[in-house]
Amino acid sequence: MASSGRRPEHTAPPDVFYNEEEAKKYSQNSRMIEIQTQMSERAVELLNLPEGQPCFLLDVGCGSGLSGDYLSEEGHFWVGIDISTAMLDVALEREVEGDLLVGDMGQGMPFRPGTFDGCISISALQWLCNADKRTHSPPKRLYTFFSTLYSSLARGARAVFQLYPENSEQLELITAQAMKAGFSGGMVVDYPNSSKAKKFFLCLFAGVSGVLPKGLGSETSDRTVQNQVQYSGQRCRFKNMKGKSAKKGRDWIMEKKERRRRQGRDVRPDTKYTGRQRRPVF
Repeated sequence: MASSGRRPEHTAPPDVFYNEEEAKKYSQNSRMIEIQTQMSERAVELLNLPEGQPCFLLDVGCGSGLSGDYLSEEGHFWVGIDISTAMLDVALEREVEGDLLVGDMGQGMPFRPGTFDGCISISALQWLCNADKRTHSPPKRLYTFFSTLYSSLARGARAVFQLYPENSEQLELITAQAMKAGFSGGMVVDYPNSSKAKKFFLCLFAGVSGVLPKGLGSETSDRTVQNQVQYSGQRCRFKNMKGKSAKKGRDWIMEKKERRRRQGRDVRPDTKYTGRQRRPVF
């Protein structure tokens, strides 16, 4: 967790750093897609959602919608919020299934109490540890975020954040503000002895005290070993993508239209061309 000048947080504020060029990388680079999806898969696993039951989830720092794609594949409904309009534009172009909202997480979550069954966030939370403006106070912005998130979650729900902490002080700051806002829980570290595979997940419980899951890669139980195998296995749909979206075929479009019909959305009549539809901007 040593400091590095190459960290994005040290380059520019998130709404500036994630410009059009950077946003395109997240939708065209197969390696980034694979990593984002693996971390999303692990975050959803840590949410411990009811099996076989669609849930309404919040994706904080949703970016171009890669994590939301995984939520949709798992049958969940979701809302994504991000400060970068360039990233959200890419998500709209990709026609993600979730609803999208522009917002600064440090200013709080603008949702009604008890709205969501759970929350995930991939590679976003550490940005709140920086003061990008003279008026920014990281402890206050973290507390504002966590307190409003706590309110927007149903009691008993979980929030899971994959993050890249810069040092132990950031971990303590983030965890302290989360607990101050009412959450219980703590940090789950996967593969703690690996310099490359090591991942941090802040797992929070809203309204109830839960048992903190074990990190992958630690020899604790058969279940942990099983989860490790599932998490480390590569997903075959990423092979030979060469940076291009796999979501262009007629079968995929027809399946997507059918999902939208089941959700009660307006869908254009089927044609032999199955023309693409563009979602309205908020």
